[in-house]
Amino acid sequence: MRPAIDPISFEVIRNALSSIADEMALVIMRSAYSPVVRDSMDYSTALCDRHGQIIAQGLTLAVQLGAFPDTMRVILAQPEGSIRPGDVFISNDPYGSGGQHLPDIYVIKPIFDGEQLEGYACTMAHHCDVGGIAPGSTAMHATDIHQEGLTLPLLKLYEQGRPNETIFRIVEKNTRQPVQVIGDLRAQLAACAIGERGYLELLRRYGGGVALRPYLDELQALAERMMRRFIRENIPDGEYSFTDWIDGIGETPEPLPIRVRVRVQDDEVELDFTGTAPQVPAAINCPIAMIHSASYCAIRCVTSPDIPNCEGYMKPVRIHVPEGTILNPLAPAACAARGVMGYRVFDAIMGALAQAVPDRVIAGGEGGPTLFSIGGRKDGQPFVLTEVMVGTWGARAGKDGVEGISNPAANLSNQPIELIEAELPLEVTRYGLVQDSGGAGERRGGLAFERAFRLLADDAVFTLRADRRDHPPYGLAHAQPGTGSRNVLTSGTTRRSLPTMPMEAIKLRRGDELHHIAAGGGGHGDPLRRDPALVREDVLDEKVSLAAARRDYGVVIDARTLAIDDAATAALRSSRREAAQ
Repeated sequence: MRPAIDPISFEVIRNALSSIADEMALVIMRSAYSPVVRDSMDYSTALCDRHGQIIAQGLTLAVQLGAFPDTMRVILAQPEGSIRPGDVFISNDPYGSGGQHLPDIYVIKPIFDGEQLEGYACTMAHHCDVGGIAPGSTAMHATDIHQEGLTLPLLKLYEQGRPNETIFRIVEKNTRQPVQVIGDLRAQLAACAIGERGYLELLRRYGGGVALRPYLDELQALAERMMRRFIRENIPDGEYSFTDWIDGIGETPEPLPIRVRVRVQDDEVELDFTGTAPQVPAAINCPIAMIHSASYCAIRCVTSPDIPNCEGYMKPVRIHVPEGTILNPLAPAACAARGVMGYRVFDAIMGALAQAVPDRVIAGGEGGPTLFSIGGRKDGQPFVLTEVMVGTWGARAGKDGVEGISNPAANLSNQPIELIEAELPLEVTRYGLVQDSGGAGERRGGLAFERAFRLLADDAVFTLRADRRDHPPYGLAHAQPGTGSRNVLTSGTTRRSLPTMPMEAIKLRRGDELHHIAAGGGGHGDPLRRDPALVREDVLDEKVSLAAARRDYGVVIDARTLAIDDAATAALRSSRREAAQ
């Protein structure tokens, strides 16, 4: 007979689990050493139950959280009795341990109540450098994973409470930034300890594992029931297809299609990525764990926020990705810069669901973070900066796109200029929003951001992964796309336009400057239906120019008084509509 569930205790337990996962996230943020973890917040935390199922997710990187089940399956496959109190696992291998790419290192601690395994405290963080052919370990020009850095299969970093100093020494020796990497690993360990402490306190408060387990099982069941109900009642049955594009790699890029068919039947959703580009000899191949996570994230974003953030909500979603594609590569494909694929999967699913639930989706955003890594030596000491720059949403049916905020599939932050300049031989010479970059629509797309770096050391090398130049963020419901991205390198009086994904580590000399302009967000709805008062407000805020107000929105604004000419606006919009018929 199933134990009775007290509804008040259930809600307290549910929220306590979320609080523990969030506290783990805060511990990493406050104790990490490297800027990419501490300031960009490129990490994730979660709690799992004794079956390895996620029961709570921290407020961290959404597009990564759904990847923990892939690693947990590897841990659960360990021989019976081999997991003991005091053990801590470490791994980053995408082709055997459920990893995403080598900089993302998992640190996972089994939680025992006495001798009984009751759960797991899980962390994953993007480390600033794990070796390989370029500083930051995210070289676009890598052609296989052996060029990208140190690969760690599933190992025990701690065994029955004793640290494995051999692993620590190997990691320390295989990075250009040993202080930061070891410091970030210890931040992950601290977060696992906090997760363990909070989970054990919860167990003891409610009478131990036997008493708590029915509540955890009910949490999974509730998430699944709510997700199935939402799909059945809110997403019409049918098949919805969409193709989005990656610009391609190198100086002469060939576009790479990301194709998805979303099939909805009753209370289940199937995502089929057949027809997507095959894997490529470059670092943007994306191991399947991140594709799982990005897919769950996209479906989660169009559903109800009341659904618990545990593994149960994933069960009605089935994902098919053919092997050997850029979304499910075969070893030893390079994958260090794979993140762009996860964000493009999110965009492609949104494009398909726009046909089914147009009021719940978002137009194309900046395409995911721009990944910029630069390294060299200053005063005889190595330096590395890994930046994941974000900042632009597409528009929604009822809201303009927002800018100055992380991609909706992420929860990242741009690193503070003051800290970059204080700690590294770099000067940030430009940082701001770009006028007229948001796609025109009844709801305007978010503005693009720009950021420029000048080198103050004698020399350095950098690698770059951007996108959305040749295939800018799409608009929805007759709106315009956002503007495309650009990369410009200035050396003295010479200006060079760079590819979105250069297949080389580019050398810099003192005074050289890299200027990156991200893509603008796509709009939503007919631009001629936008309230002229909102267009004028955008002009006053310098988000839209006078020329673009007239050209894109059909709104005539007096250049001297900045007042709307209502008669001229009505006439211009009328003529535009007639011409379009």
